[in-house]
Amino acid sequence: MPFFLPEKAQAFLSLLATTRIYNGKTMPTLERSFKKLQVIHTAIELFNLYGFHNAGVDLIVKKSKIPKATFYNYFHSKQRLIEMCLSFQKSKLKEEVLAIIYSSRYRTSSDKLKEIIVLHVNFNSLYYLLLKAIFETKQIYPQAYRIAFEYRKWLLKELFDLVFSLDTHALKPSADMVLNLIDGLMFQILSSKSLDERDVVVRRFFGVTFHNA
Repeated sequence: MPFFLPEKAQAFLSLLATTRIYNGKTMPTLERSFKKLQVIHTAIELFNLYGFHNAGVDLIVKKSKIPKATFYNYFHSKQRLIEMCLSFQKSKLKEEVLAIIYSSRYRTSSDKLKEIIVLHVNFNSLYYLLLKAIFETKQIYPQAYRIAFEYRKWLLKELFDLVFSLDTHALKPSADMVLNLIDGLMFQILSSKSLDERDVVVRRFFGVTFHNA
């Protein structure tokens, strides 16, 4: 006859399984993961503000309020932290792009393309760190560069599928054109500190290109 543990006992064993021992004291893995995530969020803010080269480990541990030994225990190196930050942004951004693509809120493919552009081009954009990585990490942090490059490659495919599905008799743009528009608008809002130009350009782009969509 099979043996089944009561639910409370199973929950207790699960808690034990996710608990580590540090100098005789217990620290749940969940707590460790939460603290690690806090450092990642802090590092993302610093990398966005100062760049990958200027935001060093000393600044990150100071702003995160953790000992340097804890930092290296969590991430082993600045390079690994950068890779985790980019993977974090990449994963969240992919989820949001796919949510737009498969949502019934947007009536046409052109509506979805507009929303994807707006998602990427804003002041709190998840895309900003990935875009910075393309220009700042290729030589020193090649794996970090690959993470950013892989996202752009994935996004290009999703844009291509949306452009291909456009119901229009007008000349369709290429997926590269839409991606270049995203990059250009991102640089523009960073220099102007305004979204006004983004909205004007997007309206004109879709007004001309997708007039018959």
